[in-house]
Amino acid sequence: MARDKVTVIGAGNVGATTAQRIAEAGLADVVLIDIVEGLPQGKGLDLAEAAPVVAHDANVVGTNDYADTAGSDVIVVTSGLARQPGMSRDDLLTKNAGIVRSVVESAAAVSPDAIIVVVTNPLDAMCHVAMDASGFPRERVIGMAGVLDSARFRTFIARELGVSVEDTHAFVLGGHGDTMVPLSRYSTVAGVPITELLPADRVRALEERTANGGAEIVGLLKTGSAFYAPAAGAFEMVEAILLDRKRVLPCAVRLQGEFGVDGLFVGVPVVLGRGGMERVFEIELTDDERAAFQRSADAVRELVEVLAR
Repeated sequence: MARDKVTVIGAGNVGATTAQRIAEAGLADVVLIDIVEGLPQGKGLDLAEAAPVVAHDANVVGTNDYADTAGSDVIVVTSGLARQPGMSRDDLLTKNAGIVRSVVESAAAVSPDAIIVVVTNPLDAMCHVAMDASGFPRERVIGMAGVLDSARFRTFIARELGVSVEDTHAFVLGGHGDTMVPLSRYSTVAGVPITELLPADRVRALEERTANGGAEIVGLLKTGSAFYAPAAGAFEMVEAILLDRKRVLPCAVRLQGEFGVDGLFVGVPVVLGRGGMERVFEIELTDDERAAFQRSADAVRELVEVLAR
């Protein structure tokens, strides 16, 4: 039986690490594509040469030609400029919109049945660009942000309470960035809400650190942005899709009235399977949470309006 095929667009840190995780899990054959000549070929060959040591038979190739990506089951879009210190997500907007539009048009043309996982920032706005460029239905264009944000939240919760990350579960809604909405009353350790385990000021501190998680890493690295955790988040989504796992994961999807929002990509819990986004997992929000979610959606709407100008 032929293995599934995943194309990763962008051979930078996020793209190459995503390709590594997918190949080393034996999940799919991987095509790493980039505009820079030699870069994806070199990284692809390097990853292929690691296969005997880590014991997988997935095929990894690098290319500059979209013909090599034809027939992909999943396309992961990581290409674009990384955020530099002092650069807002909005600064990235117009530059990365042009890049994402171009690569998605090229990839979708040769893989018309693929599911697109968008990783490029500003995430929610780039999903709009990818959906428009591909012409794909909403089920097949999904943004990776909530998985990363909830992983950060889970890390901070586990460290705060001195427990295994495996026993922490976190819920994050809304746009990716400063307006995200960590839902602490749905975030648990072994099923117990963290709001019952920590004082309110500590919960707030963890929520704020989560919302600023990307900026914290940019500030430390100075010349780049996070890539290990974003790649892990992209891998988790690709795995849920290819193995039809029906995982409930927070992802950016185009809402059609769910949570009171219409026509915008915003992060919500969804069921991910072979069909892509199989349904939105709608939950009841308190008035405060709904207001915060609405503010987050409004921030996404502003970015989309800037793109439309």
